[in-house]
Amino acid sequence: MTSPTSPRPKANWLPVLTGVVWLILYFVARGLLKNSEAGTAVRVAIALAPIPAFAAFLWQVIRGVRSADEFERRVHLEALAVAYPLAILLLMTLGLLQRAITLKFEDWSYAH
Repeated sequence: MTSPTSPRPKANWLPVLTGVVWLILYFVARGLLKNSEAGTAVRVAIALAPIPAFAAFLWQVIRGVRSADEFERRVHLEALAVAYPLAILLLMTLGLLQRAITLKFEDWSYAH
């Protein structure tokens, strides 16, 4: 006698894979920019190299949210409703503090 089993949700590893590729490219670009004496065009190309991987990661996350049920969509929306204003608050605070006082680049730059 076989027991009925509930169907398992299919694991989607593409967002994880694109996220890992983006992180690797990001840290490689940071390392190359820190240690490179290349020309401006090459440095700009290195700085922009992680962007397509992050766009692919973002696209996979958006696809996942679109295929989610109503509860998961609401959770994502509420999380973004808090995260976006907090990120803007951080950038605004850093920008205003940078205008008011000299912040040490090693501690308070946008890269950190």
